[in-house]
Amino acid sequence: MSTQPGTTPTPEPGTSLAEQTHIAAGGDVDVIAIAPDPAEAEGILENAKLEDIFDADTYAKAQNLISRYPQSRSALLPMLHLVQSVQGYVSQEGIAFCAQNLDLSDAEVSAVATFYTMYKRRPCGEHLVSVCTNTLCAAMGGDAIYKKLQTHLGSEEKPLGHNETAGTPNEPGSITLEHAECLAACDLAPVIQVNYEYFDNQTEDKAVALVDALQAGKKPAPTRGAPLTDFKGAELQLAGFFPEDAQQYRTDIDGPSQAVETLRGAQVAQDRGWTAPAMKDVPLPEVEKK
Repeated sequence: MSTQPGTTPTPEPGTSLAEQTHIAAGGDVDVIAIAPDPAEAEGILENAKLEDIFDADTYAKAQNLISRYPQSRSALLPMLHLVQSVQGYVSQEGIAFCAQNLDLSDAEVSAVATFYTMYKRRPCGEHLVSVCTNTLCAAMGGDAIYKKLQTHLGSEEKPLGHNETAGTPNEPGSITLEHAECLAACDLAPVIQVNYEYFDNQTEDKAVALVDALQAGKKPAPTRGAPLTDFKGAELQLAGFFPEDAQQYRTDIDGPSQAVETLRGAQVAQDRGWTAPAMKDVPLPEVEKK
């Protein structure tokens, strides 16, 4: 393998980039062949100039993120969200972009990007639809909702799979479907998230109507939380960037944050005069000096 200027044949700590992050696996491992989608893997391993993808504004945002932390590497998680706000997923170029700005190797960034399911390794749709299929949601109809959306967005013969997209990724109306682990809303089960905003107490019919509206270019109001944006817009917010204008900021993020079901226990306690025992003022144990 030929080494291009500024790169190394294998991943190394520091600012040196690697031509391919998988090279450390050894020559006897065919990464393309074992990938879930070899065609996608081919695209992930292509080299491209970072400047062709990430503009000056993105570089400025990256430096802004770094300035928020005592150590630059601590900005990796939000910077991966920043990459997704530009590309709609974390590409090989996105990994190199993070490594370059954070003084990390491509391998170090890849280890994080491939660990968390919130970082997508293939282009995502305009909207990410997450159906909770954990125990309670599944029992309340989550599994049935997920199967219904698989065939509705795909077909009976070829249901849409986990993390697969109906339509052209990044294009208007495209939807990436995923089954998600617990979305922390058991009192409102079954739940769906669209770009991480909640749609509670779902049914198969409600879920179909929701994705139909998304495909038609509409943005239905979530049950609670901020007004709906697209996947890239949500990723920019997760990276930590919001409008500077106060009114626009409020418009983008304000929304109901609670539900009747969530507050029902507190309401019952208030109605019946129940209170928790007072906490005793117990001194904290001393911390051993280092």
